[in-house]
Amino acid sequence: MKIADILAGKGSTVHSVRPWTTVAAVVDRLGQEGVGALLVRDLDGAICGIVSERDVVLALRVHGAAVLTMDVTKVMTRHVRTCRPDESVAHAMAQMTVGRYRHLPVLDRGELVGLVSIGDLVKHRLHEMELETGMLRDLAIARS
Repeated sequence: MKIADILAGKGSTVHSVRPWTTVAAVVDRLGQEGVGALLVRDLDGAICGIVSERDVVLALRVHGAAVLTMDVTKVMTRHVRTCRPDESVAHAMAQMTVGRYRHLPVLDRGELVGLVSIGDLVKHRLHEMELETGMLRDLAIARS
């Protein structure tokens, strides 16, 4: 199973904000879109960082309510790991587990084509396992 298979089902929509967006606006956007992270992209569309719910909570702990007036660049994760559409789901899951992050932008030849979350990968993997279990059960029944 490849990352492209997940994107084929969930779509390629990626929600993003600009670097000068306030954390308060980020919080509002996260809630409005019902997502756990937003890419931070410059005017040319280049990825500057990613901001997740976790980033906001950690910054709130350090800065208190004042964090809401800060630019997202003060709280975002700057080093953004990415994957390719032809990458296996298992490899992406391993990468996310080792790196301890939950969202992975998908780039195809340098072009942003989607974003997957650990939830997307787990859901897909569970579906795969259910299919395998069903096939094994059918095989066992057929042999008996």
